[in-house]
Amino acid sequence: MREYLKLYIDGQWTDPAEPHTIDVVNPATEQVCGRVAVGTAADVDRAVAAARAAFAGWSSTEPAQRIALLRAVLAEYQKRAPDLGAALIEELGAPAALANGFQVDLGAGQLSTTIEVLEEFRFEQQRGASLIVKEPIGVCALITPWNWPLNLIAVKVFPALATGCTMVLKPSELAPFTGQIFAEILEAAGVPAGVFNLVQGDGHAVGVPLVSHPDVDLVSFTGSVRAGIDIARNAAAGVTRVTQELGGKSPNIILDDDAFAENVGKGVVSMMLNSGQTCSAPSRMLVPDARMAEAIEVARGAAEAITVGDPRGEFAIGPVVSANQFDKIQTLIAKGIGEGATLVAGGPGRPAGLSTGYYVRPTVFAEVTNDMTIAREEIFGPVLTILGYHDLDHAVEIANDTEYGLAGFVAGTDLAQARAVARRIRAGSIAINDGFDFHTPFGGYKKSGNGREWGEFGFHDYLEIKGVLGYAPPEE
Repeated sequence: MREYLKLYIDGQWTDPAEPHTIDVVNPATEQVCGRVAVGTAADVDRAVAAARAAFAGWSSTEPAQRIALLRAVLAEYQKRAPDLGAALIEELGAPAALANGFQVDLGAGQLSTTIEVLEEFRFEQQRGASLIVKEPIGVCALITPWNWPLNLIAVKVFPALATGCTMVLKPSELAPFTGQIFAEILEAAGVPAGVFNLVQGDGHAVGVPLVSHPDVDLVSFTGSVRAGIDIARNAAAGVTRVTQELGGKSPNIILDDDAFAENVGKGVVSMMLNSGQTCSAPSRMLVPDARMAEAIEVARGAAEAITVGDPRGEFAIGPVVSANQFDKIQTLIAKGIGEGATLVAGGPGRPAGLSTGYYVRPTVFAEVTNDMTIAREEIFGPVLTILGYHDLDHAVEIANDTEYGLAGFVAGTDLAQARAVARRIRAGSIAINDGFDFHTPFGGYKKSGNGREWGEFGFHDYLEIKGVLGYAPPEE
């Protein structure tokens, strides 16, 4: 049983203003696995005041000083990697191989990339007689979700530190252990008091007072569209900058070529990663109408080969994060059946032999039309929909017929054709044949949000741009 009964404010582990805790449930066992102290508006006030007081000093540091600190953070992060992996298995139900691998590695990769970018980043640039200066925006409210907790904390905290900002982090109350260990890492690395603060809690008690606080200069949020809209409204009174990475219903266009079967199989496996709890997951697979029957057989085999079970074992996927999430997914699976989609694999209920835990059967629907609920709504579970297209123009039309625009995928051997299709998809991040790069910007069009994270682009939202006119160049 884990117990984290302190908040981290102004460089100290401190009691919350009121003695409240929340229970954390292990989704594999449905049993309480820990307690975490949660804050209130009074704790938010203390944390924001600490960040404001620390801003003048931290914002005036040289990049070399911040680079040295980030390298110290990386060293501490690597030391605590086993602890982070163990926490992810408990709070998220992530399989051990994923928790100790990609989940933890993403945070380290984001930090290494931040250091690379900061080493070359130009905070001042002269244009004619003017000087263009990029300055830290100030105090940042960082609100992160539970599905990839380390990555999503990393893409906010590390650029904020690198650009000279101070911050208050509120992780998800469903997966708070990793946020607590992350704070311990920053403390051990020597982050100055007040630069980084951690206040655990839910959206009502902590999130609302944090995003509406008059001394917060930037809100960076990752989560649902509904919550994103509420956050934007709460921040509007202060004309506070808000950046958001929200939901997705990403298309995966499989081209008609000799690699078709292989790419269908890969698409199924990719969709099921992390139990389908990925905002950019390739949840709508688009295949040529003439090859729908082939896609069904390949997808069925791929889905049935995915093992589900205890995250401490050697299974491909574990449970989804909570009872609420399980119930939502079950409702949408039933909706898909009710609306006439062809159930290819999986379906309602838990996998055989698993009566406890929020386990969902890897599910594939085919012959889906884009007006069905399962093609429109973000399911956020191991559920794939397969839609048919007549030609590539039709495929692009279907791909873009969504309120989301976070990501897109194109798979095929004809690179020129794949590139042409990728250019036409209206989304913030397009992967051709499983491309991956920490330096590529990540963020959405439409209701998938605004702003960009990852690499150099992740610095931009944390900076104000000042133009100094009449700043004549030095005499030669």
